[in-house]
Amino acid sequence: MEKEIRCYGCGAIIQTENEHQIGFVPKNALSQDHVLCKRCFRMKNYHELQSTTLTNDDFLSILQTIGEKDCLVVYIIDLFDFNGSMIDGFIRHIGMNDVIVIGNKRDILPKSVKDTKIKHWVQRQLKEYNIKPKEVFLTSAIKNYQLDEILECIEEYRQQRDVYVVGVTNVGKSTFINSLLKHYTENTNELLITTSEFPGTTLDLIEIPFDETSSLYDTPGIVNKHQMAHLVKPELLKVILPKSELRPVSYQLNSQQTLYFGALARMDYVSGESQSFICFMPKTLKIHRTKLENADRLYDRHMTLTPEIDEIKTIQEMAAYTLTSLDKKSDVVISGLGWIRIEPHTQVVIRAPKGIGVFIREALI
Repeated sequence: MEKEIRCYGCGAIIQTENEHQIGFVPKNALSQDHVLCKRCFRMKNYHELQSTTLTNDDFLSILQTIGEKDCLVVYIIDLFDFNGSMIDGFIRHIGMNDVIVIGNKRDILPKSVKDTKIKHWVQRQLKEYNIKPKEVFLTSAIKNYQLDEILECIEEYRQQRDVYVVGVTNVGKSTFINSLLKHYTENTNELLITTSEFPGTTLDLIEIPFDETSSLYDTPGIVNKHQMAHLVKPELLKVILPKSELRPVSYQLNSQQTLYFGALARMDYVSGESQSFICFMPKTLKIHRTKLENADRLYDRHMTLTPEIDEIKTIQEMAAYTLTSLDKKSDVVISGLGWIRIEPHTQVVIRAPKGIGVFIREALI
């Protein structure tokens, strides 16, 4: 029986029979010491995405095996899309294993906000999801932020056991692991895990040995369908995924005014006193203010608002959510797109594509 070979970029089992299936390489590529599948090669060198036949059930089945092991779990969450990066039933999947939570993309949040404040906010949010981690860290995988402290903590809690890095798609798991590899080892340029803004880049477990008896594993990202990244075309991901620090933009709205976020979502301020609404969105996403009485016609013409979703032709095809903040400042979150900070006791209506997560939470900033 031939030895199983896995792509070092995505973890897929290498095969040479069907170039339309995951893990394909030409036969002459098998002679290489480390094999990169065609999908990863095209993604790495030409930024092309090849779709796969894997479903979210396939990814969940891999996650469920972690609960059967004695290991340390490193749970990566996205500070830009905290709610969208939570895994349903996370505690059930991982069993009794210890957890370290790492809030990635710290560089996206304003530098003016202290780490301590963000960390305490994350801890309060995790408590609502009944997640009790051993430690919580903030990091920026692309800027090597706090990697020394994180690795030291992993070594302390793993106690010679395997470590599994888990999270939803696009949360930055593979980038985080690559940062560890670059930071603490040499000559890793040819052996980095494939990363991209495309959801579902990692397809199976990728093993990186710690020593002769234990390893670090990158796991496939769980797909949260309520994130905007799963609805827009791949070429629009660069518009909705922030690459640099968020710059809050304040809009003074009167009653009966609307904010459009491209043509992807909108917020209606139906009634109330004039007040500021502070938007935390990617710089590349255009925000348009208009009167509520004109808002439907503006969308249906599709002349001013971009980017858009081709499948949605009229605003009536979007879902509507009425949200009211409590007795403190709150964030209205549109999963994967950003959030709007609103004042206490404020009511708004959010229109977003059906299935996209819309939440109200304690204000992060």
